[in-house]
Amino acid sequence: MKTRAITAFFFTIIMLGSIFLGAYTFTAFYLLLSVVCLLEFYRMIKTTKAHPNLFIGVSLAILCFGSIAASHFIDIPVKNLLLYIPLFFAVFIAELYRKSEHPFSNIAFTFLGLIFVILPFSFFFSLGFITDNSYSFHFPLAFLLMLWANDTGAYLFGMKFGKHRLFERHSPKKSWEGFFGGIFTGLIVAFIVSIWFHEISLLEWTGMALIISCFGTLGDLVESMLKRSLSVKDSGNFLPGHGGFLDRFDGLLIAAPLVYTYLFWLLN
Repeated sequence: MKTRAITAFFFTIIMLGSIFLGAYTFTAFYLLLSVVCLLEFYRMIKTTKAHPNLFIGVSLAILCFGSIAASHFIDIPVKNLLLYIPLFFAVFIAELYRKSEHPFSNIAFTFLGLIFVILPFSFFFSLGFITDNSYSFHFPLAFLLMLWANDTGAYLFGMKFGKHRLFERHSPKKSWEGFFGGIFTGLIVAFIVSIWFHEISLLEWTGMALIISCFGTLGDLVESMLKRSLSVKDSGNFLPGHGGFLDRFDGLLIAAPLVYTYLFWLLN
């Protein structure tokens, strides 16, 4: 518990710093973080007979995330984006020369990593530019605070009151009591955020908190399902007491695209 707390403290400082230090730091940090999470995903997949193409997968990740990031700073002609198409098909061509027993499993998992990891991080990153395409830390910060509040509340309420299992097949320790406790703490943070940030109303901040609590929990369960299917305990071991980076951001995987969609409809 002490190790987890120390790791969480220092990582939280780094996370907040990446948000407060401006658009370029925010961009660089989440580009790096998304690529690290993608590598963890590919490493887990390699415990099976599949071997995703790391070089092409990471190259596509950098290009996709980088293009989305660049579009918030400069106008990118659509015809320039067409130059990325050969790299997508390079995944298929590369398998011709790898002599793998399961070439299409390799191809499928290479692309799945982009969908499962890079796409959600791209949506989260875009929260910083959702208002008028100029950087603001309000929505990314609010998202992380609500996500952390949900995780902390779910853990504390689950430890104290948890009796009814939420989804025992994939995560035996999660409980309905913890789930509702996470929603409760998320709503408290939504109320506090609404006092300081006024882009949307209290009711709309509440809606955002509910999306994060519900779909953040589902994202956690999906990653648990992945690890269980691969017989892997953690996505990595870089964060003492927490596992890998993907373990810490599994709640973002489904919640971030849905929160972006929700806010886009509200603000446009």
